[in-house]
Amino acid sequence: MRVLYQVDSFTTTAFTGNPAGVVLDAEGMTDAQMLAVARELNNSETAFVLPADSADHDVRVRFFTPAAEVPTCGHATIAAHFARAVEYGLPAGSLVQKTGGGLRQPVDVVRDGDRIAIRMHQGAAGFGPELEGPRLDRLLRALGVARGDLAGDGPVQIVSTGHGKVLVGLRDRATVDGLRPDREALVSLSRETGCNGYFVFTLDGASPDALTWSRMFAPAIGIDEDPVTGNGHGPLGAYLVRHGIAPVHDGRFTFTGRQGEAMGRPGRVRVCVTRSPEGDLTVSITGEAVTAFRATFTL
Repeated sequence: MRVLYQVDSFTTTAFTGNPAGVVLDAEGMTDAQMLAVARELNNSETAFVLPADSADHDVRVRFFTPAAEVPTCGHATIAAHFARAVEYGLPAGSLVQKTGGGLRQPVDVVRDGDRIAIRMHQGAAGFGPELEGPRLDRLLRALGVARGDLAGDGPVQIVSTGHGKVLVGLRDRATVDGLRPDREALVSLSRETGCNGYFVFTLDGASPDALTWSRMFAPAIGIDEDPVTGNGHGPLGAYLVRHGIAPVHDGRFTFTGRQGEAMGRPGRVRVCVTRSPEGDLTVSITGEAVTAFRATFTL
C-alpha cells in the first residue's frame, strides 16, 4: 500500500490554489507507473517522494505532469513537503531535496501553531533570450493580444530559476483575465524556443496584499492553464529586479503574487529575491497548503 495525498498549494482553503498529487513512498515505482498515476490524478503536477541516494541531500522528489516528467515544480514541492510534515509530524526545520532533474534545493518547513508553510529555495536566476520580431508577433497572436497591450517596462523574455518560463508583462488586469490562448500555436512556439511555459502577468491594480496578477499556460507539457505557479513567480521576481521594475532595499525585494482567479482557484505566492554584491539573484518562494484528501493505493 502506498500513501497518496492531494494537496492544494498556495492557499489555506480546500479546493482553491493549485492541486498537486503526492505519493509519499514511491520507491520501486517505474517511470511508466509514475506517469500513469499523474495521468489518473490529472493535476498539473504530481510529486513522487523517494529516499536519498547520496549524502548531499535528504530526500529525492520527481515531478510528472499528465504528459511528461519535468525537472522541478514549485507548487508540487510545497505540496510534497506539506504532506510529509503532516503525515510524519515533522517539526520546523530545513532539508535538501534532489529533484529528478538533478537540482539540489533547500526547503524549509515553517510552523506557526497548527499552520504549516513551506519555503522553497529555487536555483540562481538565469536570463535567456528576449523574444523579438516575428517570434514575438507569433506569441502575441497565440495569446490573442497586440503589441499595444504589452506593459512596455521590460522585455518578453525567458527566465529560469530551475524551470524556464517566457515572461510576458501586460498593461492591465482585464487583458490578462480575457486571454484565450491558441493552444496549438503555443505548442509550436515551444518547440522553437525550448521553453514550455508562458507566464503572463500585470502590475495593474497592485494592492497592499499583492503586487502582481498573473496566469500561466504550458500546453506543450499537457497543462493548458496552471492555477498558481511557483516556478513562474520565482523567475518573475528576478525579472522585476533585473529590469529595475521593483525596488531593492538592502539587497532584498519581497512581494506577493496572486494567480488562479481565472480558473476559480485563487492562491497567493510569497516571493523573496536576494541580490548579491556581484549582482547575482537568488529566489525563494513560500506558500501555505491544505490537504484535500489522503488515500492509499496499490499497483
